[in-house]
Amino acid sequence: MAIAFVQAAYPTNAERIRSVLARSDSLSLTTDGNCYDLISMHTVDSSGTLRLHVPSDSLLADEAAFTPRGILASLVEFTDLAPTAVRDRVRARVSLAGFLTPAEIQDTPEVLVLRLDLARAAIERDGTTVGVDLDELAAAQTDPLAIEETALLTHLDRDHSDVIAQLGRLVDRNVLQDVVHLRPIALDRHGLTLRCEYARGARTSGSPSTPRPAAQPTSVNGSHTSWPWPVAAPVGAAPITGEQIDHCLRQGARHMCRRAISSRSS
Repeated sequence: MAIAFVQAAYPTNAERIRSVLARSDSLSLTTDGNCYDLISMHTVDSSGTLRLHVPSDSLLADEAAFTPRGILASLVEFTDLAPTAVRDRVRARVSLAGFLTPAEIQDTPEVLVLRLDLARAAIERDGTTVGVDLDELAAAQTDPLAIEETALLTHLDRDHSDVIAQLGRLVDRNVLQDVVHLRPIALDRHGLTLRCEYARGARTSGSPSTPRPAAQPTSVNGSHTSWPWPVAAPVGAAPITGEQIDHCLRQGARHMCRRAISSRSS
């Protein structure tokens, strides 16, 4: 597999974890006695503290209630998937190890709220697992586009193949030789990541970067996407504004963006 990355700013691993937690709808929980798959049962506060909201009559609630000292050793795992239909959709895996204890505030007797007191956090990307400092994780911010990413990428992939083709021009033309599919697989405040897929099975990723980070989520409606940040224009020209990008999306993406520098590795 050949991968080429455009030289651009990227989120820190702590920021990546916070964003995965914010946009994920499901998680896997492993305790000493059981394994659980929980859907729409977790929340994350501004400090990154994870809370599980489980039915009070569930097996997990019983296990937490009868564990010694009310502290349940736990491993929580998230799988971050690309929202577009590509091969190898897994972008990252997040592991949080710690202890589940009843939260201070219990809103209703029908639901038990369990707080995860973290002991260890790690993220796996591209086959490499990296531990993340807990203080850094608590201080990190969720990417402002994390919640909107799925809607934005699926809209771009489904309705704007012309725009994707234009964005593909930011990638080294050698990388684009024999490309069968060019698909968006990730979006954050720093830029968009594209994947090139070949008939022989090799894939290439590139990240057209933004001249300054996006500050807020984009808006999506039925006709077009309002781009969150300007894209650099050809050298010597004025920057392309968000309004121009909107026009670009409506009219077929006829504006050219500056070619980014990429390197190829295998």
